[in-house]
Amino acid sequence: MANSIWQGSLKARARIISGLILFVWALFHFLNLGLGLLSPSWMDALQDARQLLQRSLPGSVLLYGALLIHAGLAVWDLSQRRNLRLPPTAWVQTILGLLIPVQLIAHITFTRVADEVLEVNDSYAYEILLMWGNPSIWWQSALLLVVWVHGCIGLHHWLKLTPFWQRCQSVLFAGAVLLPAFSLAGLLTEGRRLVDLAFEDGYWDDMRADFNWPDPEGFAFLAMVSDRGNATYGLLLGAAFVSYALTRWLRLRRSVRITYTEGPQITGERGMTLLEIAQSNGMDHPSLCGGKGRCTTCRVLIPQGGDTLDPPSEAEARALRAAKAPEGSRLACQIRPTAPLTVTRAFAPVSRRRNRNGAGEEKPVAVMFLDIRGFTARSTGLLPYDVVFLLNRFFDAVVPQITAQGGRVDKYLGDGFLALFEAGPADTVAGAALRALEGVGAALEQFNTAMEADGEQPLRIGIGLHLGTVVLGEIGTADHAPRTLIGNTVNAASRLEAETKQLGVELLVSRAVIEAAGIKRPASDYQRHVLRGVKKPVEALALPRAADLSSRLNAE
Repeated sequence: MANSIWQGSLKARARIISGLILFVWALFHFLNLGLGLLSPSWMDALQDARQLLQRSLPGSVLLYGALLIHAGLAVWDLSQRRNLRLPPTAWVQTILGLLIPVQLIAHITFTRVADEVLEVNDSYAYEILLMWGNPSIWWQSALLLVVWVHGCIGLHHWLKLTPFWQRCQSVLFAGAVLLPAFSLAGLLTEGRRLVDLAFEDGYWDDMRADFNWPDPEGFAFLAMVSDRGNATYGLLLGAAFVSYALTRWLRLRRSVRITYTEGPQITGERGMTLLEIAQSNGMDHPSLCGGKGRCTTCRVLIPQGGDTLDPPSEAEARALRAAKAPEGSRLACQIRPTAPLTVTRAFAPVSRRRNRNGAGEEKPVAVMFLDIRGFTARSTGLLPYDVVFLLNRFFDAVVPQITAQGGRVDKYLGDGFLALFEAGPADTVAGAALRALEGVGAALEQFNTAMEADGEQPLRIGIGLHLGTVVLGEIGTADHAPRTLIGNTVNAASRLEAETKQLGVELLVSRAVIEAAGIKRPASDYQRHVLRGVKKPVEALALPRAADLSSRLNAE
């Protein structure tokens, strides 16, 4: 996952890196301003240190280069978009990003430009007194909030799938809310102190001299630079929108016509996939994997125009072969029409009565199968109510060990059950499953001790535990579609549980679970199992007693 956040094109990585540089700069800027709440001398000391870095030649190149790259790429991407359909959070981030330069240009002009050209001492005291008592203080406060919200949204979208972010999201969210409040409180506190010092205590003239306060001609020059900067930005932004409108007009002129045999007839831009064309026209076109080419639910038959398409890629051809799709089938998410097509959807649109889980979601899940050994023979001759009583006593003993670690029993299978651990990334669910396993083992021993005290034979169990990616979704009719999981991981866990009977052990836990939990064991600890219905052999650790799991894993 650490590597995946850096995947993408050179342009995408440049945007990430430049955004991180600007985010760090904003973070220290806000912390610096917040120090006004604690100590003016601390505030000045941190500003001196920051300016020493950012106004050096390397610092200036890094900071302003990042600003130009990040803003330039954002405007370029906007001009090259096929349409302006964006998720709400993306719209918020885009609008906030476009607003930032409007105030940032003035801020840079009256600080950095004033320092370089007019030799103004642009300390925080100068900046605050410059803005105090006029609308600029409100605009610059708004700029702080706009920059921070824009950066936090971008950081969230970049890191939201990483284990660290998922674990610490609530703490980081709290920090993201508190930092602007700390910064604005520092601004308000220091502003009041400086105004009192300047006008109540009579030090205004001395302070103007210390700042080398610009004269009217100096302010007129700075205003002219700021206005020209904003005008230039406005022209660039206008050019981006003109480019978008012109590009879209040209694309529409080169649009292609798609006729669905069951209706309707739609048009789309060349370069878009058939699925994108359908969705942009508001059509319901099945695609459970979201158009990633990882299922065949979007496949179509193409009675006319199929010869104008590029041949299927290796991945598309493999998916169609696996689904035994008829001749002439293609995946709508993979083909990009350049000429008119007539198509037929292989599957009818999904009922709108299903909720969002009906489409399914892919996630890492630890799957545990548990079965009571020899229970059928043991229950022969027992009264039905006695069988139910025994099973419920057993489940009451072991299931709380699973739920205590965030797991849940997905299905009870007579004298056993299927349990899932799915709350978080792979390392989290693996760790929870291992802790639950040890708890089940300890609970079983306590249960059997009580059984023997009552003169009953102890119960023996077999457990199989495996970790992998599964698809969870609602399977059934629209009125009754229980949540179900599908994937090779489920079959492998079930087969491991069956193998415990042949090996005479209580537990088989796969290497995938142990390593995902961050536990390193020598390869000699694992046995290789060829499992029926599972494509690849599964390496697993066998234990006679589940209660010994922790001591075995921690042994040198």
